[in-house]
Amino acid sequence: MLTILAAGSVFFPGLFLLSKRCLRRLPGRRWAEGDAVVVSARLVSSIQAIMASSAGYIIASSCEDIIEDQHWLTSTYILFAVPYFVYDIYAMFMCYWYKMQVKGHEGDNRPKPMCVAISSYLRREFLMVLHHVVMVTVCFPVSVFWRQGKGDYFQGVLFLAELSTPCVCLGKILIQYKQQHTLLHKVNGALMLVTFFVCRVLLFPYLYYAYGRYAGIPVYRVPLAVPWQVNVGAALLMAPQVYWFSLICRGAFRLFRGASRQRPPSGPLPPANGYTALREAERETDTH
Repeated sequence: MLTILAAGSVFFPGLFLLSKRCLRRLPGRRWAEGDAVVVSARLVSSIQAIMASSAGYIIASSCEDIIEDQHWLTSTYILFAVPYFVYDIYAMFMCYWYKMQVKGHEGDNRPKPMCVAISSYLRREFLMVLHHVVMVTVCFPVSVFWRQGKGDYFQGVLFLAELSTPCVCLGKILIQYKQQHTLLHKVNGALMLVTFFVCRVLLFPYLYYAYGRYAGIPVYRVPLAVPWQVNVGAALLMAPQVYWFSLICRGAFRLFRGASRQRPPSGPLPPANGYTALREAERETDTH
């Protein structure tokens, strides 16, 4: 167990640092520190999402009995991925910190102090930070110990929720560089809407449906047939997904409404430091 935790603790921060260093030394285009941090954070999140989704597919497709069947990858990947959520709190703060530093230079040339930045970051990203903390302090012990080896199928399906993350990360990068007018951003936005809705919102009703089919009871009776802790946990996990999906829908509506009123810009692409563009784009959409 400790070996797998240690491997995850090295892998995700190490991948972030390696990616940042490579971007900073990329021949032909040396990225600014802040841009390298932001893109590297998105890259690590996307890689983790691909790994989690792949593990989820393997687990779910291998379990014929959705309650009793077990797969070694379930607990292994949970242990490996737990350090990611700790690392990601730091990575999100670094992205926020560099953005605040640039905004400070744009104004009165006095960047925000670290303590002010941390306080502002926790207020702005409270729900996301809380989500990560709960994943480590609640979901981890529940998934590894409380389940007692049962329900690996459901855990695998939950891993598939990460399928939407690469689209979310790519969307943030495109917004940062003010590429909302491009076809890539529109196609990615459509994929993000579909994958987020299916993999993060419909996922929870599907889990109830799957158990109802297994137990031979109507889906509306499933909440009464499972432990109350399951219902509470599902509700707490689903609530932020519905909230974030509403933000994505609002951002998509504003994007396509704005695109119908304005012609695409014909000037050159923005410079490598895209925080000014990000600041303007945040008025249109702000999703996680």
